[in-house]
Amino acid sequence: MQKLLVLQSLWAMQNLRGAPAHRSLEDNVARIKAAGFDGFGTMWEDDETASRAAALATAEGLVLEGLCIPTSLADVETALDRASRFRLHHLNLQLRMLPRTLDEASRLIGAIQRLIDQADVPVYIETHRGRLTNDLLFTLELLDRHPDLRLLADLSHYVVAREMELPIDAVANQQMLTMLAHAWAFHGRIAGSGQVQLPLAYPQHRPWVDQFVSWWAAGFADWRARAAADAELTFVCELGPQPYAISGADGEDLTDRWEESLMLRELAYQAWKQAS
Repeated sequence: MQKLLVLQSLWAMQNLRGAPAHRSLEDNVARIKAAGFDGFGTMWEDDETASRAAALATAEGLVLEGLCIPTSLADVETALDRASRFRLHHLNLQLRMLPRTLDEASRLIGAIQRLIDQADVPVYIETHRGRLTNDLLFTLELLDRHPDLRLLADLSHYVVAREMELPIDAVANQQMLTMLAHAWAFHGRIAGSGQVQLPLAYPQHRPWVDQFVSWWAAGFADWRARAAADAELTFVCELGPQPYAISGADGEDLTDRWEESLMLRELAYQAWKQAS
């Protein structure tokens, strides 16, 4: 039976309202587990972090997503080697490699894909600003050349980068649906035309909440049609600290991101139900 697994990002646990400034990994994971999340996401760029996170996830029966931000093919190889040595559900690559032409990017993706094909765990490439997948249209061109490329979809980056406006026009919506047809995992936050992470409970943001839930439901339904009968789809709640979080004049977050993470999880469940 296919499952939706909702994870909490450790990055999203930084500088929470009313929380200790330096909460330990163990305390963060305990809070994540107690709240009912299925696992957590962590950086995957050194052996010490990976080893501690993998051991803790195993001990607590939690799913683990690793995130690496490689700047070279050698970095990708190192991350894949680390993924073979420590328990991991899947590895997420934010490719901080910025070739200027489509041909250069396509050659790079081809080389990365050959490495991924030999990996011991699933590996996905995230849609993200400031990365090889920075631009929606550029990434769509790459998908035309590499239709088997598996993405981790964070739609917030394309909404804010392209200053999409509501109602979403038919062309932009189809472009997002095409992207979703290549998504094998998700990162969750809700963006608007000018801000990558909108407070979830503000009534003026409800139209964007509805739009994202609609996109997630479409992406989940597409995944369900092509994934194995016993496959697991992960959705990581990734409400980042400042500057992602909007702050007030006192320098504090305007909202409680922990409470919003719980709200975001419910929105993911809502989208999963719609996709079913």
